[in-house]
Order: sequence, then C-alpha cells, then structure tokens
Amino acid sequence: MESLPPGLLKTIVCPRDKQPLRDESGHLRCPEGHRYAVVEGIPILLVSEAKQTHIEGDRSLVIADAGNGAQLPKIEIVAEEVDPFVKNAIGATNGGLYQHLVGNLKEYPIPDMRLAPGKGAAFLEIGCSWGRWCIAAARAGYQPMGVDPSLKGIRAARRVARQLGIDAFYLVADGRYLPFRDNAFDQVFSYSVLQHLSKQDVAAVLPEIRRVLKLGGISRIQMPNVFGLRCLYHQIRRGFRQAQDFEVRYWTPRELISTFRQSIGPSRVTVDGYFSLNAQVSDVRFLPAKYRGLVYTSEVLRRISTIATPLAYVADSLYVTASRDN
Repeated sequence: MESLPPGLLKTIVCPRDKQPLRDESGHLRCPEGHRYAVVEGIPILLVSEAKQTHIEGDRSLVIADAGNGAQLPKIEIVAEEVDPFVKNAIGATNGGLYQHLVGNLKEYPIPDMRLAPGKGAAFLEIGCSWGRWCIAAARAGYQPMGVDPSLKGIRAARRVARQLGIDAFYLVADGRYLPFRDNAFDQVFSYSVLQHLSKQDVAAVLPEIRRVLKLGGISRIQMPNVFGLRCLYHQIRRGFRQAQDFEVRYWTPRELISTFRQSIGPSRVTVDGYFSLNAQVSDVRFLPAKYRGLVYTSEVLRRISTIATPLAYVADSLYVTASRDN
C-alpha cells in the first residue's frame, strides 16, 4: 500500500468537522469517527451524504466504498508520452477550442500564471483535474496542492506531476467541504470550475476559501460574465432558461464583487479573456489558424482593459480577486 506523503497529515483535516485525521492503515479517521479511504496513497475526502456536484464524485465514492483500488486500471507513461487521461479529457478541461486535440495531443498545454512569483507560498487549486494550473504554479515558485472530486483526474495529475518532475500534492475533495486546516494557504485558485456550480453551491465554497486562506491571503477565481458576447450567445441558444446539471452559470460583475466581498473580503474583477472561457494566449501553438487570431485579439483587448476598465463589462471570462483582510 502506498503511504501518504510526509507532512500531508499536518495540513488535511476531516471535511465534516475540521478535526485532525489519523492514518489507520489504508484509511483516515477523525476523533468523531468519520472514516475516509486512501486509494493508491490518495485520500478520498468527500462527504458522502452530500449531493455531489459532479458524477465523478459519485464514482470516487464507489471506489472508496470498495475499500481498495484493485478495480482501477494501471496506467504507465514514459517520458515522451502524453498521459492518456489528458489526451482524452483535453477538450473538457481546456474548452471547445482544444477539441481537435482529443486523442492527438503531443505536449501538455501548461498555461502562464498571471501571478506574482510564489517564493514558496502555499497554493491551493480547487477543481484541478489533471493539474495544469498546479504545474504552472509550481513553475512560478508556489507549493501547490490540488483537489478535485474525480479520482481519475487526481490519479492523472499525480502521474503528470511525476513525469514532469513537479512537486505537488493532490487529493480527492469537494470545494464546499475543504479538508484543510484553517489559515493553510497563501493563494487559492480555481479556473473554469465554480462557473459550473449552482449559485447556492458557490455560496458554500466561498466561506471555505476564506477559512483556509491565511490573513492577507488572496483568492483568484475565474468566472463567466453574463454580458460577454460569447456568453450572451450561449444564453440565447438555451433560451435564457435556468442552467441544469454541469451547465455554465453566468454572473454579472457587480454580483461577483458583492458575493465575493461578503464571503471572503475586498474584491475586484479583472479580465481573463474575450470570445472564450478557456483559451490561453500561451497555448496558441496548439490551436488551428482560424482560432489564433481570436485568441490574439482577446489578449490585446485584455491588456487594453487594464487601462480602459469599462471593457471588463463585455469580457466573457473574468477573474475575481478577493483578499482575506481579517
């Protein structure tokens, strides 16, 4: 049985009552008796009685209930290969502009993080999947921790990190019930994740982000703008009906600032991009020529928006930056 990484038990807690966890030979247990499976050295710290926000959370719980990972396929990758999970999931994790890469990806698209150098700061990503932003954070000098309800995604994240020589911790968890002690992180980040949750679930995630942030810590969360041109197009296509299941929920900039300020602290919105919710200018070499102009135009508009701030109100993808000030 694979052991837990050294020091991890100092950071993680029971997601239900925030009590310390004790390693009991393949399981973790808190003083109140809550018990969590560890599969291949990965703690599965989901709250089973809560309705899961994604079907992969239910699947992870099934494996946890089985008591071991014997039914999981063993996947080995060599240095020059791209992990098969990433090859198949690239369209889902990176967006529609990357759909042509499914099954044909030759290199990992690791984004540039528009953050200050980490200098060893503790970094948490919520909804990390195969870990692209954790890799970017590690390369920027942060100490990354990634959580996701998908055991498949977390297993892939660990394989990719090992392949690329990245020092990062990953575990199966839910942003509404973060399994970390108070004041554990300098930076909390999430990209293209909270936009898929109901506003009620987002309201449960944000106080958890505040709790795990250190005093003065920063959260940076990507969210969709209801007034963005692409966002308006998709709202029109679905007849402005209420979002269902894992569909995108759209927010106004004012609603984002108000909600994040109330739950975390002083907040502001800045532009991530236009015409898409996922495309990164650092990834243009992966994209067909017909999309490159779109992405470059988005980047030009993003830079202009730092001066002409009203442009943020028609951006499709926004970052909400909130700081914990007390």
